[in-house]
Amino acid sequence: MKASTLRRLMNIWPPYLAAGIRVREISADYRYARVDLRLGLLNRNYVGVHFGGSLFAMADPFYMLLYLKNMGPDYVVWDRAGQIEFLRPGRGTVTAEFRISEQDIERARRETADGQRFLVDHDVAIRARDGELVARVRRTVYFKQKP
Repeated sequence: MKASTLRRLMNIWPPYLAAGIRVREISADYRYARVDLRLGLLNRNYVGVHFGGSLFAMADPFYMLLYLKNMGPDYVVWDRAGQIEFLRPGRGTVTAEFRISEQDIERARRETADGQRFLVDHDVAIRARDGELVARVRRTVYFKQKP
């Protein structure tokens, strides 16, 4: 599937649509993605700032998707774990960016070459428009070469 098609489909996926999450970009080579979350009536908490679940959801599938598209069909790639640290209240629109490099892909291939599983952590910064850090998310991705 072309990255532009996946981006459009994700933007009408009900959990993202209802939460106000917008996938702004997925690069054609599936090595970069950018996601925005606007503050709205459906995603604010009791005190009027971003609901933590929406902040966490905006960081959910992207590293897995980027790796899946780059590793190919001979690998199992799953999200294994996630963790979030809230640093300041999120107001307005916040953004998260996801990147993987050729070195990241080669490392996963090398570490699974003997049939072993491999876990890697990626940190995601969720930033306000002014660049201030709102939350930090750690995503753990699981890899294993298929038999």
